[in-house]
Amino acid sequence: MFFEYPSLLWLLLVPVLLAALYIYRELAARVPHLRVSNAAPWLSSGGSFLSVLCHLPFVLRLSALCLIIVAIARPRSSSQVEKIDTEGIDIVLAMDVSTSMLARDFTPDRISAAKDIAIEFIAQRPSDRMGIVVFAGESYTQCPLTTDRATLINMMKEVQTDLIEDGTAIGNGLATAVARMSGSDAPSRVVILLTDGVNNRGEVAPLTAAQIAKTYGIRVYTIGVGANGMAPYPVVTPWGIEERKIQVEIDEELLKGIAETTGGRYFRATDNTKLQEIYAEINRMEKSKTSIDSFPVYKELFSPFAIAALICLLAELLVRLLLRRLP
Repeated sequence: MFFEYPSLLWLLLVPVLLAALYIYRELAARVPHLRVSNAAPWLSSGGSFLSVLCHLPFVLRLSALCLIIVAIARPRSSSQVEKIDTEGIDIVLAMDVSTSMLARDFTPDRISAAKDIAIEFIAQRPSDRMGIVVFAGESYTQCPLTTDRATLINMMKEVQTDLIEDGTAIGNGLATAVARMSGSDAPSRVVILLTDGVNNRGEVAPLTAAQIAKTYGIRVYTIGVGANGMAPYPVVTPWGIEERKIQVEIDEELLKGIAETTGGRYFRATDNTKLQEIYAEINRMEKSKTSIDSFPVYKELFSPFAIAALICLLAELLVRLLLRRLP
């Protein structure tokens, strides 16, 4: 607690002087006296109570004066409040859902690993708007840009293969992701494009989509997923599902070109751990801007003192009325 006008506290000397003057008058006053053989009637409890009660109005008035002086000195308290302004980033996760994502060189497979690690990435960025685009032979928006983390995570869990025509339309997937952010006014816009194959479908060439992204100031981080060489792939046979080795084909030159065109980076993930490290690195590179402003918040504390002064004045009035009615 502090006082806005501390110099007014010097007025507390006035009640001190008044109290000193009152005591002086009481001691200096000449009281008539009478010698008697027995003083018992004057030493009764009733006389003692009245002798104390007669000074109470002055004490109450003096207390009220002190409280009023403290109140007009304006006691206040302050606390520091922080206002946090966050500039989020718009991020679209463009994910390949072609059937080749069922390869089991990741645990349990590529698409499941990609979904689980993407969910962790989403949970780590509470200030950003994020969306999900999936592509195979065609592309569509799984979830538009939103800050609703629960919805994003649920929509990511629902991503799976065989929902659209098979193939790998990298250009269409990137173009759809760019379209999702074309009207965004965020200071930073990012697409994270994950694929495990070679572009073989779609109406939009991947590098054309990259040029469009560059025009809108959108950075694209590309991730190629797949082990080096051969990868186990589940194949349906008349005797059930069998694992067969397939050649891993990732157009790394194309993915590097997309990243370089837009000012992003290309990453290669060969297992779950590497993919997790890639998302962690992107998370570090794309930091949201946070500004913290501190300012004091004041609270006025004069009212308890003013109320106490009023109570003292009312109590003085009641005591004076009581004294007048006593014999």
